[in-house]
Amino acid sequence: MRFNGVVVDNAFKIDLLIDNNLIVELKSNERLAAVHSKQVLTYLRLMELPLGILMNFGQPLFKDGLKRIANDYQGPFGQGETSL
Repeated sequence: MRFNGVVVDNAFKIDLLIDNNLIVELKSNERLAAVHSKQVLTYLRLMELPLGILMNFGQPLFKDGLKRIANDYQGPFGQGETSL
């Protein structure tokens, strides 16, 4: 990662980066805390990506452990437009 012209090696570790477009953060907790969502949002902002998924395998049902997180980043498609 580069910040103010300084290269910072190993600044953060993303669990999965799919096709350089989607961050997937994996957890295994009884319940998610607000800090988990903020962690994904920070990754999205640093990498200027629009979407991330937080997956928590600690929930009884898999669907209850999924959370989609959107960044307010405006990508190469301009204001209000996305490729999704």
